Amino acid sequence: MTLFVLPRRDGVTSALHIESHMAHLSEFVSHHWMLVIALVVIAVLLVMDVYKRKLLGFQDIKPQEAVRLINHEGAVPLDVREDQEYREGHILNALHIPNGLIEKRFAELESYKDQALIVYCRSGQRSAQASAALRKQGFGRIYKLSGGMMAWRSADLPVVK
Repeated sequence: MTLFVLPRRDGVTSALHIESHMAHLSEFVSHHWMLVIALVVIAVLLVMDVYKRKLLGFQDIKPQEAVRLINHEGAVPLDVREDQEYREGHILNALHIPNGLIEKRFAELESYKDQALIVYCRSGQRSAQASAALRKQGFGRIYKLSGGMMAWRSADLPVVK
């Protein structure tokens, strides 16, 4: 069974030929509807992943990319974990504003508005909320550390107390 319609040698595609292929496609869909639904779901997920950064206003980055941004572009790490978590270890020179206080303390970050900010928490959940809030306040270059401090430590990168 061919799913592609090819023109005849004279360059004309017959309506009968197209109808035949549409009938085959219709038959395939009716017999394999679960596969078709799975294909549509996968396609939607792929499209959502591509546009996620534009929709959310920030980009997920891996620890190695965060190191590159810090070392070569002057990115500033922003730790949004609670005080106790921060005291247990954080990225060198990280700013610290707990996620629950981020909206009340935007003024402290105003001088960093034009710099790249790498927002992180323990695993990446709270930093997504903080990143979205920062983006709404007009911060331009927001990066979320994918996997948070757990990923940073797993990559054997330095932590200070």
